[in-house]
Amino acid sequence: MSQSALVLLATPLVVLNVWAVSIIFGYFRSILVTVLIAALLAFLLSYPMARLETLGLKRGQAAILVLVLALVGVSGLAITVLPFVIDQGQQLVVRLPDWFDSGKTQLMMLDGKLTEWGWPLSLDGLITQTSDRLKREIQSIAGEALNLTINVAVFTANKLLDVVLTMVLTFYLLQHGEEVWGGVVGLLPGQLQQPFSETLRQSFRNYFLGQFIVASCFGTALTLLFGLLNVPFGSLFGLTVGLLALVPFGGTIGVVIVTLLVALRDIKIAIPMLIAAVIVQQLVENGIAPRVLGSVTGLNPFWVFIAILSGARVGGLLGVIVAVPAAVLIKESLVALRHDRQEPPLHDTGGVSNPAQVEATALP
Repeated sequence: MSQSALVLLATPLVVLNVWAVSIIFGYFRSILVTVLIAALLAFLLSYPMARLETLGLKRGQAAILVLVLALVGVSGLAITVLPFVIDQGQQLVVRLPDWFDSGKTQLMMLDGKLTEWGWPLSLDGLITQTSDRLKREIQSIAGEALNLTINVAVFTANKLLDVVLTMVLTFYLLQHGEEVWGGVVGLLPGQLQQPFSETLRQSFRNYFLGQFIVASCFGTALTLLFGLLNVPFGSLFGLTVGLLALVPFGGTIGVVIVTLLVALRDIKIAIPMLIAAVIVQQLVENGIAPRVLGSVTGLNPFWVFIAILSGARVGGLLGVIVAVPAAVLIKESLVALRHDRQEPPLHDTGGVSNPAQVEATALP
């Protein structure tokens, strides 16, 4: 059977499996989200825990210390950053109508200049059709983002229970994760167990570490630059773009959104702001991250984009987070299977005419 025929036969099965996974994930969403978050936290915390173990701490002591330090760090960020973000977000939502009026005025001035210069362009229709609709859409997005931030900050009994369950499961996986992972990998065929385990570990480590480096450097640099350029709500915009940069293409989308918002207020501030953001993004993505990790995913940007969309459709925000490393894992698994199929069988003499020579070369 030709390779194209195999692809045509396999494609409906892949689509069916993806659909089944999305249905199962939706039914057991709360349980699976808790398990996946705990597994990701345990995976990321296993590296500092291993370093503590090399210093002489027992596994249980290292797990407790790492978990406590992580909780203290997250709590500190929540106490210091969240109130600032909520306050700045509320002020931004209040001022958005004035910014839209300012943007409308700037477009009308530009339309007058074009008329004076004799250019056959008119922005009247564009201004009338898009102004009110754009105002409603962006205010709705800003309101939803602010509500999401407030909802995350406010702990209800159910959220507190979910956090406790996640921490307990994370602590268990830090201590017994290798046993659990060994049982999962043991379900695979023998020749795939080691490549699957190594590829999964490497892809998740490189991806999360690479995105964290890019987002941290990008967000910090933009926050400082926006402050120097006197960008309104510069700290909020810098932190927002840095947070979005945790997801591939998120930094670019964040830069475009905040630039458009600032352009509504003052185009003279938005232009140098956009130039500075593009320069910083290129320096970070092409200078810092590759020097630290080299190629983080090895995927074509087109497939990265498809993986993110698929992850968002199947698992929402959590699906977006794990989509790219999961795509890397699928790619490497397919490559391994292809190489395994292309390897000659054991009885193949490899072009040697004398079978005795084959036996001799097989001996240690």
